Amino acid sequence: MAPPPPAKARASADPRRLALRRRRLLGALFALPALLLLGALVVYPVLFSVGRSLFDASGDRFVGAANYVEMFRDPATLKAVRNSAVWVVVAPALLTGVGLVLAVLTERVRWATAFKLVLFLPMAVSFLAAGIIFRLSYDQDPDRGVINAVVVGVHDAFEEPAPYPTARARPSEALTGSPGDGYTTAPGTVRPGTGVLLPVVGVAPGAVPATALTARAPAPEPDGLSGTVYLDFTPGSGGRQGVIDPAEKGLPGMTVEALRGGEVVGTATTGDDGSFRFDGLGSGDGYALRLPAANFAAPYNGVNWLGPSLITPAIIGAYLWVWTGFSMVLIGAGLAAIPRDTLEAARVDGASERQIFRRITVPLLAPVLTVVFVTLVINVMKVFDLVYIIAPGPVQEEADVLATRMWLVSFGGGNDQGLGSALAVLLLLLVVPAMVFNIRRFRKGGS
Repeated sequence: MAPPPPAKARASADPRRLALRRRRLLGALFALPALLLLGALVVYPVLFSVGRSLFDASGDRFVGAANYVEMFRDPATLKAVRNSAVWVVVAPALLTGVGLVLAVLTERVRWATAFKLVLFLPMAVSFLAAGIIFRLSYDQDPDRGVINAVVVGVHDAFEEPAPYPTARARPSEALTGSPGDGYTTAPGTVRPGTGVLLPVVGVAPGAVPATALTARAPAPEPDGLSGTVYLDFTPGSGGRQGVIDPAEKGLPGMTVEALRGGEVVGTATTGDDGSFRFDGLGSGDGYALRLPAANFAAPYNGVNWLGPSLITPAIIGAYLWVWTGFSMVLIGAGLAAIPRDTLEAARVDGASERQIFRRITVPLLAPVLTVVFVTLVINVMKVFDLVYIIAPGPVQEEADVLATRMWLVSFGGGNDQGLGSALAVLLLLLVVPAMVFNIRRFRKGGS
């Protein structure tokens, strides 16, 4: 049996133990406020939500797992689950890829710091403000929505818009039809050597081109077929229908087709005074004249970004705008830690930049890319603000994710906090594995 330690050793050990206990107690006292706050804001709401999910909408009757069963029977909830899956698959992958490319490119451009700052600035904008910005940007009216203004500008640069989208033929026996089908004279009623008047209404005076001249009656010519397309409207009073009055303008740029037997045998475009002419037509044949529907086609108004088919991709686009800077900065920090001698050795050995990127840069950045990807997965699972603000009311259900569905079911008119709590528990169960994976990665990287 070992002899007891000397009294002097015991006396020196006791103060050490006492000091260690005091430090532990002091650490616990400092951690206590944070633990109380964590319990009040995290632990208690989680436990309450789990318990509340087992009761009905009023909270008075215990229903067990009925809310969880109903959750997967509700078509709107299943649509929210599907949209959340689209978010998880698309948004983190795109952000990680775009962030990687931008991080690599910023090392090769001048003013790299300013470039990073510009890309990171949207992170300073709240999701509420970003949602309002993109709700206006996605407006289908090109005069309000900047994205559709660009789309319409590009479209009109390659395809000429209709010259008179609001124009309509003057109701008469001379022209019959509709804007969608075009307006046509009676078959065989027009012959070479005659002049034809084609009156049009529905064009505001301000919409008439500045180059338009006063309309003039066509002069009949034996070897040709001529006519005039004009705005049959005299400001004020005194005008006569079907007759060119002195103040009436011709409509330049209007397409006119000559038909024989239903087939187009000639095409002409009106001049500044609205006149047109066909030459080379047979003198004894009867024709019909047509104003094609292309003259009256409605203007191209862009893409319906906020419609049911594009609302989810549109919101994901807004999310990418906000979070691209975050992804780029984190990946850029990892890129800066890569040993430069490894890259230089590869270049000396004759490796191309593409080979260096694929076989050296990406493998060395794999831990950073994984952390960024998982962090974004956690974030998109909880996305709420952008979806709720950008999606208009009629298509809100088409854009719903689990977070917005949970809020709508509980507080946004559904008033079923039992089902809403079940959705909250489902969302927690989906987020926890990704959080655990990320925490393990951080611990592994720090060890």
